Amino acid sequence: MAHHRRSDPEAEPNTRLYNPYQDLNLQVPITNLYKLPTSPEFLFAEESLHQRRSWGENLTFYTGSAYLGGSISGAAVGLFSALKNFEQGDTLKLKINRILNSSGHTGRTWGNRIGVVGLIYAGLESGVVAVTDRDDVWSSVAAGLATGAVCRAARGVRSAAVAGALGGLAAGAVVAGKQVLKRYVPI
Repeated sequence: MAHHRRSDPEAEPNTRLYNPYQDLNLQVPITNLYKLPTSPEFLFAEESLHQRRSWGENLTFYTGSAYLGGSISGAAVGLFSALKNFEQGDTLKLKINRILNSSGHTGRTWGNRIGVVGLIYAGLESGVVAVTDRDDVWSSVAAGLATGAVCRAARGVRSAAVAGALGGLAAGAVVAGKQVLKRYVPI
């Protein structure tokens, strides 16, 4: 029968734990040195009053999420495009190459385009919140409206107005959907 060694070193009488702070005569118990706070710490008291992400976190989140979503969607479109363009005499190696090239190219393209839209939206939403000092549904709708208009401004006033309306509706739908999920879906 094999002898199993206990995993608790304090229970063993012949072992001693190494404590690098033993000669420092600290008044604080060593266990408190490693207890991290569970709530966020703020440099200024005013920051703790706002229950939202900062503009930098907002910018990073929306840009990254948009790029990731665009890249995945573009890669899927590229995959189906490559599958549709297979030819009769293609070898397996050529088919795999075609899939990787098409999904990689389309994924990068879509990711960059939609990432820029996310960047513009995040900047405009943070600007609207800073100017109005309110973070509500209407701030998101205004940012979506402005984002759609800015992204299509080069194609004319009519195109910018339609894109702005669609952007405002999309932002409002996303925020309303988020509120519905918070209220009716327990997590």
